[in-house]
Amino acid sequence: MAKQKVNIVWFKRDLRLQDHAPLKMAINDSLPTILLYCFEPNLMEATDADIRHWRFIWQSLLDMQQKITQYASGKIQVAHANAKDVFGWLQTQFDIQHIYSYQETGNRISFNRDIQLSHFFFEFQIKWTEYQTNGIIRKLKNRTTWNANWQIAMEKPTDDVHLSKLNCISTLFPKQWSTKNLLPTIKTSNNQFQFGGETEAFKTLQSFIDTRAASYMKHISKPAESTTGCSRLSPYLAYGNLSVRQVYQASVKTMQAGKHKKTLAFFISRLHWHCHFIQKFERLCSIEFTNVNAAFDLIRNDLNNDSYNAWALGQTGYPLIDACMHCLKETGYVNFRMRAMLVSFLTHNLWQHWKTGAHHLARYFLDYEPGIHYPQLQMQAGTMGVNTIRTYNPIKQSKDHDPEGLFIKQWIPALRNVPKTFIHEPWKMTDAEQVFYECIIGKNYPAPIVELTETSRKANKKLWDLKKTDHARQENQKILGTLTLRKSEIDIELKTKKTRKNNRKELDLNLKLF
Repeated sequence: MAKQKVNIVWFKRDLRLQDHAPLKMAINDSLPTILLYCFEPNLMEATDADIRHWRFIWQSLLDMQQKITQYASGKIQVAHANAKDVFGWLQTQFDIQHIYSYQETGNRISFNRDIQLSHFFFEFQIKWTEYQTNGIIRKLKNRTTWNANWQIAMEKPTDDVHLSKLNCISTLFPKQWSTKNLLPTIKTSNNQFQFGGETEAFKTLQSFIDTRAASYMKHISKPAESTTGCSRLSPYLAYGNLSVRQVYQASVKTMQAGKHKKTLAFFISRLHWHCHFIQKFERLCSIEFTNVNAAFDLIRNDLNNDSYNAWALGQTGYPLIDACMHCLKETGYVNFRMRAMLVSFLTHNLWQHWKTGAHHLARYFLDYEPGIHYPQLQMQAGTMGVNTIRTYNPIKQSKDHDPEGLFIKQWIPALRNVPKTFIHEPWKMTDAEQVFYECIIGKNYPAPIVELTETSRKANKKLWDLKKTDHARQENQKILGTLTLRKSEIDIELKTKKTRKNNRKELDLNLKLF
């Protein structure tokens, strides 16, 4: 008997039903369509993955299914199996005509999987169409026209999907692929984390452009206030509950209505830089493993387990560092400035390689996006070579952005009785004061594991000396024009410095979207 002809829409990091080109094209093709998502053990067991990521994805799939049920009888087919195995099985059951998906700029595991599947599809003469994601261009030779192309992509009409026309069919996967085999915690909500799904994504977007954007620039750098003052769209963009284009166009529409013009203009610039960093990673995926500028391969090669563990566990003795790590563990979020500070402290003050903390932070970030994560780690570590070297002083950051110590006290119970006079530097309390405030340094809260000023000075000297070498300069010439467009980035950096001055140093266009 002839196998049934079908198309497949393969969902990955694009968990939405609107502005979805693969789904739109599959519906227009009119053949019966299988909607597929795979919880892939290869990815789930990777050292950059955490239960929080898969919970968010599960919630997103449930939200999609609820919407589909209103229009069609079929369901999203969810398999707990590696994609290659799933497609191999589907090929034996159906006459697959066409697979539709988005291009994914993921980690090395997903990259290798896609290569293997492209060979598989070719072997069985299955057409696979991948659509561009958020203006990211695959096989881009140089960056000369990327800015203009990104702008064009953002202004194009969204790919509207008519679910009422969806001819969705179901199948019965082998029992060993059942989602019943997923860890129960994936299916159990945790109110400390943002809830996944297109519905929550649109609520968050709407509340931001309607009201919360008013305090965006004021609160962007503050660890406590940023939890509501920033857009909080990053996980929804990371897992594709929203497209960047949807967010861009909603922001522009709000500005055209005369609301939040200044803050949303800045916010849009961050959308641009969000995609800019993913484009870097798309062009050079080795950023996940190796320094962009090979001249920096000579440094930070000795792992200090004690230093790393103190950093990872939030026991460095520097309150803001430790509070941020505890907050990340429990909520999956801190704002960009705090993330940059964590990496700066690890790589500059503790003099550890950025790779030592890469997967720890990836597991903690609910909004983990490989294309942003690894370029940003290298930027903060100074190993890009072309960017300025930034060292964040956690005491200064604490005094500037958590002056009352409210964020610190929220996440470090041992410091809750310490007055603001000492909250940023509790080791300065006398023995009597430590007893009085019930915070004995070395017992209730650790002493600083390194001396800040001297370690910062040494790190800066080593990095700047290396940056000036012929080797580093030669490496930079390889980078310019491929990962960066030198003139445009310099122009943006100059404008940013001027904007920072006018806005009390609140802005930084080299930041990730949060």
